[in-house]
Amino acid sequence: MSQLANIPWNLILPILILQLILMVVALVDIIRNQRTNGPFIMWVLIIVLVNIIGPILYFIFGRRQN
Repeated sequence: MSQLANIPWNLILPILILQLILMVVALVDIIRNQRTNGPFIMWVLIIVLVNIIGPILYFIFGRRQN
């Protein structure tokens, strides 16, 4: 338990917040549009499981442009 006290939370917290925001925005976007380049469920899994990079990959490659 003393190891948690030694974690520099002031450095890690902004990254965790950024990850959460990216994931929520990507999931809301994919649920609203449901038109993706590739299988829908694959993109949902990538967004949820591949931390910060997953939502970024979705916004670059996964969104289908009108």
